[in-house]
Amino acid sequence: MTRDEMVAYCSGLPGAWLDRPWEETEVAKVGSRIFAFLGNPDDPPRLWVKCGPDRVLADEWLHRHPDDAEVAPYLGRYGWNTLRLDGGIGDDELFEAVDSSYDAVVAKLPKRERPSAAQHS
Repeated sequence: MTRDEMVAYCSGLPGAWLDRPWEETEVAKVGSRIFAFLGNPDDPPRLWVKCGPDRVLADEWLHRHPDDAEVAPYLGRYGWNTLRLDGGIGDDELFEAVDSSYDAVVAKLPKRERPSAAQHS
């Protein structure tokens, strides 16, 4: 999967929008919260997403995809992983990871910030 394809997917989710809070680093947000880090367009194609509520569940990704998934720097303890877009993780699994991260973030948003089409899944 290309970075552009992933950016298009993330920005197509209900209420999602792209932001650049740190120079060239692009993120996908819903409401005021980030659900996916898309990185810099010049960097290798990677995605940071919340893969579980804690390390135990997020670590399942590391076991299934040891060459293409790793604990996300700084956010790893909160269940965030870095996934390679151009590796061995299938597109469907990558979309599923984004969907799960999106749903986890939407669930914690104040009701006033939730998209009206939050019945996404």
